[in-house]
Amino acid sequence: MSRIGKAPVIFDDKVQVTVTPSNEVIVKGAKTQLSIPMRSEVSAKVDGKKVVLTRNSESKEARSLHGLYRALLQNAVTGVSKGFSRGLELHGVGYRANVAGKKLELSLGYSHPISFDIPEGIEIKVDKQTLVTINGANRAVVGQVAAKIRSFRPPEPYLGKGIRYVGENIRRKAGKSAGK
Repeated sequence: MSRIGKAPVIFDDKVQVTVTPSNEVIVKGAKTQLSIPMRSEVSAKVDGKKVVLTRNSESKEARSLHGLYRALLQNAVTGVSKGFSRGLELHGVGYRANVAGKKLELSLGYSHPISFDIPEGIEIKVDKQTLVTINGANRAVVGQVAAKIRSFRPPEPYLGKGIRYVGENIRRKAGKSAGK
């Protein structure tokens, strides 16, 4: 049996979890609501203040989905109660960011500024023009938005310029050395 799938997902009074007859789990919080469509191999049952997942068969696919859906459900409960956050740092001369309405404007050393549309359910804050914080309830979307913004100018190994995650270490390379 899956070690992760065996553990119940425990939630508090601020979170409401319901299971629809079409095997979809809906997690409602104070501000947001997330839904997780589940396949027929795994079923969910709300038992008081916890959700228990059970497998309907012992196939290899059902065993692998058991832990997956438990992790997705735990992420949804954490997302609607606390939320997820990801930080990006801009390193480089003249690199800056600012939020204008529903767009993130980035100046990254190109001949033109980059405009990124902020998706629904995501909140972006800019501190000191070089620190971008991405917040949201859906962990996958927060990570995807952070990866997309980082892809506009990934950090390069020679000077270390670019967009990097907060706390990310860039392996630096030595430049050209002079000849004899």
